[in-house]
Amino acid sequence: MTYKEFKASFGQRNDTILRGLLGPDLSDDEIERIGGFKEERYRSMVRAEGIDLLPGITPWITRLNTQGWRQAIASSAPRQNIETILQVLQMAWCFDTLVAAEDVQCGKPDPQVFLLAAKRVAVPPTCCIVVEDAPAGVEGARRAGMRSIGVRSSHGELPADLVVQTLAELPDDAFEALLVNRANSVGNA
Repeated sequence: MTYKEFKASFGQRNDTILRGLLGPDLSDDEIERIGGFKEERYRSMVRAEGIDLLPGITPWITRLNTQGWRQAIASSAPRQNIETILQVLQMAWCFDTLVAAEDVQCGKPDPQVFLLAAKRVAVPPTCCIVVEDAPAGVEGARRAGMRSIGVRSSHGELPADLVVQTLAELPDDAFEALLVNRANSVGNA
């Protein structure tokens, strides 16, 4: 797999990635077998070596939790991967819900994962802000009617409402400002 192929698949589900790499006729059983092996290797690596979050993530997650923001993880990754990461980081307490690949039929850029997360935290999509580092996720947020913050961790161009290199660069009022801007643009329409 080339780096370009990896970047293009970032934020997508295993079925989409593996069919893109190995052909559209790959059976569901083969996808499950290959994907399962790949994901177990990933979880073993995370448990053995740990995982580093991108700059600014921990302070923002903690701050938003303290301020009473409802937080969800809406991911294309398998549930076991997300749970492993949260366990290693000891951060599960920060999130109100988790939506994983198994919970939806369509992967990003389809908005289903974001809409289900919004439903589970009982927040209207127009009052949700998605933090994403993949173009497919930013597009999914837009399709869901949600505001987005794009983090350029591995992608140069992200058509998000606000784009930063790291979350450490976010202004203190970034989340509130995105919601106020939404309300103002709706009120002026």
